[in-house]
Amino acid sequence: MLRTSGGLAGNGHGRAVFAGCAGLVLLLGALGLPPPAAAAEEPVVTEAARIARGGRLYDKWYAVIGAEKPKETHPAWPASNTKKKGDTTWRCKSCHGWDYLGAEGAYATGSYQTGIKGVMGMFGAEPAAIIAVMKDDTHRFDGMMDERDFEDLALFVSKGLIEMDRYIDRASKAPRGDVAKGQAYYETVCVACHGSKGTKVKDMKPLGKLMSNPWEILHKIVFGQPAEEMPALYLFDRQVAVDIMAYSATLPTEK
Repeated sequence: MLRTSGGLAGNGHGRAVFAGCAGLVLLLGALGLPPPAAAAEEPVVTEAARIARGGRLYDKWYAVIGAEKPKETHPAWPASNTKKKGDTTWRCKSCHGWDYLGAEGAYATGSYQTGIKGVMGMFGAEPAAIIAVMKDDTHRFDGMMDERDFEDLALFVSKGLIEMDRYIDRASKAPRGDVAKGQAYYETVCVACHGSKGTKVKDMKPLGKLMSNPWEILHKIVFGQPAEEMPALYLFDRQVAVDIMAYSATLPTEK
């Protein structure tokens, strides 16, 4: 589930902790030092959990491992795309897409158009071969993550990619799900954090509005949200996630 920015403010102790953290950040800023990095995710052991973690690394690896955001634009980011820069260009999804098809998928047009191919062609490849690509002169990730992180990300690409067109109609962007079943799943799994209308998380757009990018939503339901307390439904039947999406598409688009 997604954490809200106000999660510490419910009691005096929480407010004191928040104030102390804010003071630390201000002090570091005055000294010209960077703020402390976000805490890394706990290590996982089972292959399923590692694949799900790999999916979150694909999404935003530096948030998962608690690293500082890259400041410079990735050297391989095409000069033709001036709409994105900095840390965004280092996210795997920014080049290869939420549907893993890159230039042949949803990122064929729009603000993330790069002309870069997707990763679906690596599905089923040996993880060692995938890691070698991540560390090559194009991707330049060597030294930016631990070997365990590379292994988890490679496991995701090798075994975890979703054939999105099986679950989402590309022309209409509609999930191929059951709204009634999705409502039951949503009201038992998702409602505590997202609320009955999908508008509860303060620093997030309403779920109904986010459904305009269904490939991202399916990825996050299945693999989780980087550095957030959101469960990954990777081991659930994939149709469960798709049914949740079908119901989410009926929720309000405005708060």
